[in-house]
Parts: sequence; structure tokens; C-alpha cells
Amino acid sequence: MLLPPVLPATLGRDAVGVPALHGFRLLSRLPRSGCVFASADWWWWIVPAGSDQELPWPRPVRYAPGALVPDADRPRLINFPEGSTPYTPPIPLYLVVCQLTGTAPAWA
Repeated sequence: MLLPPVLPATLGRDAVGVPALHGFRLLSRLPRSGCVFASADWWWWIVPAGSDQELPWPRPVRYAPGALVPDADRPRLINFPEGSTPYTPPIPLYLVVCQLTGTAPAWA
């Protein structure tokens, strides 16, 4: 299932998914979030395309190129950014995800 475009994504778009149990904590710890979609099991943050390059996202995180997420999720938009970009900055997202999952950040 392709997440719907909400705002223009001039840098392309991918999605970073985290289990829903981390969703609210992650959202509250980020200085800025772009579009966030949620289902009962997963929360998905829109990031610029290629945000998986040089960043080994820790388990159980899912990285979805092209913002193509599993059909079973059926996520809905729960966070609309204040600005005109759909993106969550990938580096702060990565660092907070590592903190929540107990994984040391690793740069490839």
C-alpha cells in the first residue's frame, strides 16, 4: 500500500516504520516531525528518499522505499507538519529510534 501524498515531496519519499508501542514516545521526543501515518501496529514517518543510505536502521524498524508499506497496516494520517514539507529529518529520527530500541547508533 502506497502512503498517500499529503504535501509535495521534492526529494522523493520513503517511510520509516516503528512498532506502535514506540509511536507516542518517538513523536514527543523529536524536535520536528513531518507527516506521520499510524495503524494499530505501526507508525510511519515520511523521510526523504534514500534516508537508508549510510544509516543502518535498527530492528524492529522497517524502512519502506517509496513509502510503500504492508497492505495490512492501512495507516491514517495522524500528524501534519507545521511547515510546507512532509519530511521528518532522518538523522534526529534515527538517533531517537536508536535510543528507544536500545541500539547504539552506527554510521555505515
